Amino acid sequence: MQSVAGSRSTVAHRHAPSLAPRVPTTTAPVRGVSLIMQAGTINVNDFKTGVTIEIDNQPYRVLEFLHVKPGKGAAFVRTKLKNLLSNSNQEKTFRGGETVGMADVQRREAQFSYMDGEEFVFMDQDTYEETRLARDDWAKFLKEGAICSLLFYSGKVISVEPPNFVDLLVVDTPPGVKGNTASGGGSKKATLETGAVIDVPLFINNGELIKVDARSETYLNRAKE
Repeated sequence: MQSVAGSRSTVAHRHAPSLAPRVPTTTAPVRGVSLIMQAGTINVNDFKTGVTIEIDNQPYRVLEFLHVKPGKGAAFVRTKLKNLLSNSNQEKTFRGGETVGMADVQRREAQFSYMDGEEFVFMDQDTYEETRLARDDWAKFLKEGAICSLLFYSGKVISVEPPNFVDLLVVDTPPGVKGNTASGGGSKKATLETGAVIDVPLFINNGELIKVDARSETYLNRAKE
């Protein structure tokens, strides 16, 4: 999402030097200037995709953000957030310049090694320790052997981040209609080898390998074999 904001010019005034002894002063915050915040907080004006914040003692990841400066009224930041505990998405609007707490979410690289019954088994890439997790929403774009990130919050694994982009096989989709091409419009549902269901172009058929953005859960293009 792109930033929509107005700009404000600042006029500097030059003062003649004073002959009186200099007295230490404290500089007050200046409106409109982004200051370095104390550790553990972030100004919403500094949001970036992927930043993790804490709201009501729950960790969230910023998926999308938009800075808005209306003609009248105060500026604000519109966001789309993902709750890392429930895996649910929500939209939230912040006042411009507002500060929020940073979520202390740690990431550790791990490989999805294999399935053991209904459990996903991951191996830490540094320590080679195994972590077992029950199936959750993150599993729908995860293939065996994939390198992903385990997310830790308060010392516990709360979620798994699949690779940003994954190549997956289409296992069930209505047949393409004759005449549909890569430049044509329209879409249809397709079930992928991991069980995920996404929208794909009409020309995609069963047995094709496609590239998917796991973050937005969207089709990108045909993958190279």
